[in-house]
Amino acid sequence: MTLTVVDMHTGGEPLRIVTGGYPEIPKGTILEKRAYVRDHLDHLRKLLIFEPRGHYDMYGALLVEPDLPGADLAVLFMHNEGYSTMCGHAIVALGRYAVDEGLVVKQEPITTVNIEAPCGLVVASVEVQDGRAGAVSFESVPAFLFARDQRIELPGYGAIGFDVAYGGAFYALADCHQFGLEFGRNRVRDFVDAATALTDRLKADFRLSHPDHADLAFLYGTILTDGKNAFSGEVTKNICVFAEAEVDRSPTGSGVTARLAAMHARGQIAIGQTRTFESIAGSRFSGAVARTAKAGPHEAIVARVGGRAYYSGRTEYIVEPDDELGRGFLLR
Repeated sequence: MTLTVVDMHTGGEPLRIVTGGYPEIPKGTILEKRAYVRDHLDHLRKLLIFEPRGHYDMYGALLVEPDLPGADLAVLFMHNEGYSTMCGHAIVALGRYAVDEGLVVKQEPITTVNIEAPCGLVVASVEVQDGRAGAVSFESVPAFLFARDQRIELPGYGAIGFDVAYGGAFYALADCHQFGLEFGRNRVRDFVDAATALTDRLKADFRLSHPDHADLAFLYGTILTDGKNAFSGEVTKNICVFAEAEVDRSPTGSGVTARLAAMHARGQIAIGQTRTFESIAGSRFSGAVARTAKAGPHEAIVARVGGRAYYSGRTEYIVEPDDELGRGFLLR
């Protein structure tokens, strides 16, 4: 078995793009492809994402044939737990990758790349200068505040207030100070433990729904923020802990989208205002509300999120027949 990949990162968050070695994926909708890969090819996800080739916080992308009209490519996202429905840092990297690899016709100063994700069509705008792809921004599917001003008793932390918002995936949003945490003072591990405790509790007790498809109605993770939600020129910090306690090194594209939806619903940001979001690693995304929209019964927005991706390697992976550990394992 031989698998080839291109490695990139966006704001420090890795993306392992599969370029060869996967078997053909049957035709169908993107959610059907996601289900097929999950049910029949999950050993390949573990091989690429888990040790010894990856690590607990590795992230991957498998390009598949698009099903939506107008899509230039389609993608399935992979992480330590399974398969996401949306990933903004991956979209930023794939926008640049699509231009560099000739998957779309290169145009200056902006090349548009239409990417079909499991959540729907995401439109990436890639800056191109002197033939070289640079920064990327994207507009994702309608995002909305699903539940506002919720409260729950969390063992070890007490009463915790939170919102739940959708930005291509569902997140719980909570001010980190409620957990006794502060950016720049506490360990990443402390943030992970707090976010995971909230995620686990809500997965058990909080029911979600999505107007488009039941497969989209799951809590992807928790985003702990610095509480600076009202618009200003000041940078706002957050950490996203998703999947199986995986830590996003970037500000999280779908998470920034969800935060913008919640901010707009609360009257904290207006259309056209641009905010800067900073990750636990210090990397930054821009985020703005491009326009309002509807998502079934929900008042929604379309957000524009921007960042930059870089290449870090091109690799060929093999598995020897008698290498059991080579098939993938995780240590934390």
